[in-house]
Amino acid sequence: MTLAYRGGVRLKLLLRPSWLMLALVVVAFAVTCFTLLAPWQFHRHDERKATNTAVQDSFDAPPAPIGSVPPDQWRRVTLAGTYLAGGEALARLRTVQGNAAFEVLTPFRLTDGSIVLVDRGYVRPAEGVSVPDYAEAPTGQVNLLARVRLGESTDRAAFEEDGHRQVYAVDPAVVGRAASLDIRPGYVQLEEGSPGVLGVLPLPQLEAGPFLSYALQWIAFGAMALLGLIYFTWREIKPGGTLAEREHKPRRKSVSEILAEDEARERAASA
Repeated sequence: MTLAYRGGVRLKLLLRPSWLMLALVVVAFAVTCFTLLAPWQFHRHDERKATNTAVQDSFDAPPAPIGSVPPDQWRRVTLAGTYLAGGEALARLRTVQGNAAFEVLTPFRLTDGSIVLVDRGYVRPAEGVSVPDYAEAPTGQVNLLARVRLGESTDRAAFEEDGHRQVYAVDPAVVGRAASLDIRPGYVQLEEGSPGVLGVLPLPQLEAGPFLSYALQWIAFGAMALLGLIYFTWREIKPGGTLAEREHKPRRKSVSEILAEDEARERAASA
């Protein structure tokens, strides 16, 4: 039997459905690691880095009147105007410091007539799910110190429950439609000491998080999967490899064949 023939037999055995399925699964896993899982973690790392930079910059920049500076995320701004308590809504299903909360959203009319949504902070649910009693927004003109936030988005409309208008996201458009108010995009989050503030929402923690290490781990997993496939493929097809051992390994006898041979030996011995 020539070497070319033996090599062809070994390569042909790699086309078995079980081996092809294994190779397909390994390649699909590696591709997922390289094109989906690792980039996702890199993206999360970039987002966290951008948030940390924005928060750090907001500490250094002095507060400025809203509208006079770019609406950068976490930028500290000042506002002068009056609360529109009739347009208030509660953002439900929120989590603050690991616990359930409602965030109180109150429209605020600026002195120039435009309306911005103000997140006055959070309150904890009463009896697990009910809206608790909380302080109303002050009346008359007030001056606020807040941080600029990007508005969220949802397709779910506002609804009434427990005597309060409630929404599923801090979406100025949804609150504006429910209150028949023209609220500008984005919203502001009150700082401690501002008139009308409730539980002050915490700032994001200034840490990089594990996302970069997770991304590198997914790349390593994908590379190890491909290297393992290459190694075992080479081990299968090399001369004297696993396939060759299987090819020359005698077939295992069944129990009936062993019994038949024993009987034949006994008859031969007694003859």
